Amino acid sequence: MMYVIVGAASFVIAFAIAAFIFWNAGIADHKKKYESKVGSAEERSKQIIEDALKEAEQKKREAIIEAKDEISKARDELEKERKDRMRECANAERRVISKEDAVDKKAEALEKRDQRMAQKEAELDRMRAEVAASHQKQLEELERISGLTSEQAKEYLLKSVEEDVKHETAVMIKDLETQAKDEADKKAKDIIVTAIQRCAADHVAESTISVVQLPNDEMKGRIIGREGRNIRTFETMTGIELIIDDTPEAIVLSGFDPIRREVARITLERLIADGRIHPARIEEMVEKAQKEVETMIREEGENAALECGVHGLHPELIKLLGRMKFRTSYGQNALKHSIEVANLSGLLASEVGVDVKTAKRAGLLHDIGKSVDHEQEGTHVQLGADLCRKYKENATIVNAVEAHHGDVEPQSLVAWIVQAADTISAARPGARRETLEAYTQRLRQLEDISNSFKGVDKSFAIQAGREVRVMVIPEQINDDEMVLLARDLSKKIEAELEYPGQIKVNVIRESRAIEYAK
Repeated sequence: MMYVIVGAASFVIAFAIAAFIFWNAGIADHKKKYESKVGSAEERSKQIIEDALKEAEQKKREAIIEAKDEISKARDELEKERKDRMRECANAERRVISKEDAVDKKAEALEKRDQRMAQKEAELDRMRAEVAASHQKQLEELERISGLTSEQAKEYLLKSVEEDVKHETAVMIKDLETQAKDEADKKAKDIIVTAIQRCAADHVAESTISVVQLPNDEMKGRIIGREGRNIRTFETMTGIELIIDDTPEAIVLSGFDPIRREVARITLERLIADGRIHPARIEEMVEKAQKEVETMIREEGENAALECGVHGLHPELIKLLGRMKFRTSYGQNALKHSIEVANLSGLLASEVGVDVKTAKRAGLLHDIGKSVDHEQEGTHVQLGADLCRKYKENATIVNAVEAHHGDVEPQSLVAWIVQAADTISAARPGARRETLEAYTQRLRQLEDISNSFKGVDKSFAIQAGREVRVMVIPEQINDDEMVLLARDLSKKIEAELEYPGQIKVNVIRESRAIEYAK
């Protein structure tokens, strides 16, 4: 047992010694390999460094050579530029020298000319003195011969010339005034005719009644209703009177408010078409018709503004414009009249060089007061101006509205244009109509006013009341008084009569010499 243990221990020791020997041998071999690799790496690094140094040296030599070439080129260019500059300086110096020579020559010539001028000036002074002396001698001789001093002769001459100039000036002024008046009249007529030719508007004659056609006469009884309930409800709701007479298949709506009359007409037509006529249905139809008419009014106002090219109007002014569709003046539709005045104002403004948009706007709004003048106190001119101020229209528009009937003084050319356009629209043939009674009454009043003046023999209203011819007694009225009579008569007509357009007053004085041969 002991031997076995000793043998095993010897084996372990021997194995350990052998392992140590082999380990040391491996380490030595590995060290040799490492040292050989390190040596080869150092050689390669040395070789790389040497190659890099050689390449850097080569590039350095090349850069030096290139720099020398650049320096040589720059030196050559500088030398060339220096020579060019020297050449230019030499040329400039030669030009300056030549100019100096020319200046010297001109200075010499100017000096000689100054000397000659001085000599001539001295000669002129001498001649002036001689002329003055001669003139003085002639004046003294003339004074001796005429017996007048020079001041007296001058005064006489100026007075004579002044009288001649005054006469010629008066004649010239009269001719120029006549010529200017003729040209102005011709130009004004051309402008107005051009404007009228380019503007044509329809005019619808309205009245205070509307007629509704019925399908048969039995419908009259249904409209009246039992014990008249339907007709009473209708008249109460609309404020319009129904006239049911013997006229076949027709009912007349009578009322002075055209908007209410339009509501009544629409309501009645719809009731007839529907066939159900009783108080509740009448109230329902009236409400619908009122809304429809309000919509129609707004649309008519918008269409009028669009037709005239007027934008930016307040919505309330648009509604008031639409209401004018149902107003008339002497049979002329107020809205159509306003549209025509707006177009005429624009055309006249373009002819005379005034702002067309402002003129059209003023023309469209000039009668806006007519849409409310039956509801509020005041003339349509005052109401229209107040409405324009209320809805922030500018001062030019307000003045044009106020001045279109001459109530205030026009403050701008636009106001004059609107006034002229309003007169053209109202006075041109076919624009307005009057009843026969009103027409004959106006003619009679015109003749009565003319006959009321002293010295008037006869008077005749002609041209549909556009002209009055007055025959005066020549023994009582002379030529100067005839002019004053025409003026006084026109002023009285303006103060006492209402008429569209203008009236021409033509006063005629006739002198006759009568003798009989026997």
